Amino acid sequence: MTESATTHQTTPTPDGDATADGRPSALFVCVHNAGRSQMAAGFLRHLSGGAVEVRSAGSMPADQINPVAVEAMLEVGIDIRDESPKVLTTEAVQASDAVITMGCGDVCPVFPGKRYEDWALADPAGQGIDAVRPIRDEIRGRVLTLLAQLGVEPVGTATA
Repeated sequence: MTESATTHQTTPTPDGDATADGRPSALFVCVHNAGRSQMAAGFLRHLSGGAVEVRSAGSMPADQINPVAVEAMLEVGIDIRDESPKVLTTEAVQASDAVITMGCGDVCPVFPGKRYEDWALADPAGQGIDAVRPIRDEIRGRVLTLLAQLGVEPVGTATA
């Protein structure tokens, strides 16, 4: 984890840190849910091979996913074209074991028993592909660290 990432673990819930089917769950949150959080969700879905329940949302969702983020992810074999920005709900936070924020500040509700991290990442909005690739690659590295923290072995390739 880089110096720009912070982690806050609250008190564990009585029923543990997993979904009803035993899988850990993660929610990625950024303002527009169009770039960073969508790339992170795409990586986690791919690299976990379905071993992690994945959600993403935004405090002020955009109308569509950033096409440059889509292009950057296609370059590493992950297709996020069918995803759409979603509004952050209290229910999504409550249903997630790990909540990863990316520049959304204090709009994310905090619940006991949840793991919170803030990933300080550049915003790909309005950037060209050459600027988005390093953001994508940093997200991939952080997702691999998250998988290790969740005790899940990566299965996908998604090399950057």
